[in-house]
Amino acid sequence: MISQKDIQHILKNYDTEKLTVGVLGGHSALDVCAGAKKLGLRTVAVCQKGRDAPYSKYFKTRDATDRAGITIGCIDDVILVDKFGDIVKPEVQERLRKLNTIFIHNRYFWVYCDFHKIETEFKVPIFGTRSLLKLEERDQPKNQYYLLEKAGIRIPKIFKKPQEIDRLVLVKVNEAARGYERAFFTAASVEEYREKSDALLAKKSITKESLEKAVIEEFIIGAPVNFNFFYSPFAGEVELLGTDTRRQTNLDGLLRLPAWSQMELAEKFDPKIIETGHYAVTVKESLLGKILELGERFVKATQKEHAPGIIGPFALQGAVVAEEGKEDIVIFDVSLRIPGSPGTRFTPYSGYLYGQDVSVGERVAMEIAEGVKQGRLAEILT
Repeated sequence: MISQKDIQHILKNYDTEKLTVGVLGGHSALDVCAGAKKLGLRTVAVCQKGRDAPYSKYFKTRDATDRAGITIGCIDDVILVDKFGDIVKPEVQERLRKLNTIFIHNRYFWVYCDFHKIETEFKVPIFGTRSLLKLEERDQPKNQYYLLEKAGIRIPKIFKKPQEIDRLVLVKVNEAARGYERAFFTAASVEEYREKSDALLAKKSITKESLEKAVIEEFIIGAPVNFNFFYSPFAGEVELLGTDTRRQTNLDGLLRLPAWSQMELAEKFDPKIIETGHYAVTVKESLLGKILELGERFVKATQKEHAPGIIGPFALQGAVVAEEGKEDIVIFDVSLRIPGSPGTRFTPYSGYLYGQDVSVGERVAMEIAEGVKQGRLAEILT
């Protein structure tokens, strides 16, 4: 495991007046880099060849004095690799360290790179707690469900085996071709579970191994909302930066059809619950106290179970449900890093706090700048 002594040693060779914010080219990279530029930091994106155009061309930093009189774009440097996992190669790490890079991890980083190598071989300071990220995976011991329970946060009922199904459930199973993507399906009985899982196995959409590792959880009927937080170790406070919900293909398209068209497609339509984007939503003000309390309790649980706990952005993803004349919040997923939802800045909550909208990327850069100012940068890096 990369230790805090390792991080402090690396920082001794950094010029903290010329820091660079680094990202893997995908997920939330542009959000992070645009925020870093606002705080005067340089940016670098590590990109897989063939998937680099947004970073090496379209949003590359360049002079545009002939058009707008300003420098446009937010990606200063690009490091091309054959595959994303090559970021752990010594020569790539050396280039990042020469740029005085503080790396911002995202979902891409942990999907395409080996957990063990990131924890033990990636000798570039990471903003946040690198040992927490693997707990998003449902097959890890003491994972996100464990943390939610320790925090006293309501989660859906979990069924240990299909024979226990007594209500509508969501079976969270990963795709065969892309293990990080979802082949989730619903079922209301063990018979329906077997029918749908057998069909997916026959089409090779899933594997027996992935089905054995699947989580069977109660399907929550409510208004889905992602609560995007930021925890500042310097301020000792949890902030609600924004709220959003997901757009999923091809499920979104199906839901736009009238009921009679959905019925016609029932036998030949294969719903996909794959994220294609997010859109901003708001929650009514009377729920804000409860929402922020959930964020605070979750941070305390991570601090107790995995010191130093959450640093920076995280999200609790769930739904607001109405029961017996009152509302409650059920959380069924956790992001232990920056969520891939730049639209959260268009909800009003960061504005209530800072007097202006603050993106997640900008808030990360603000914390890094504060660490430099206070001489405490190492405290927010692992």
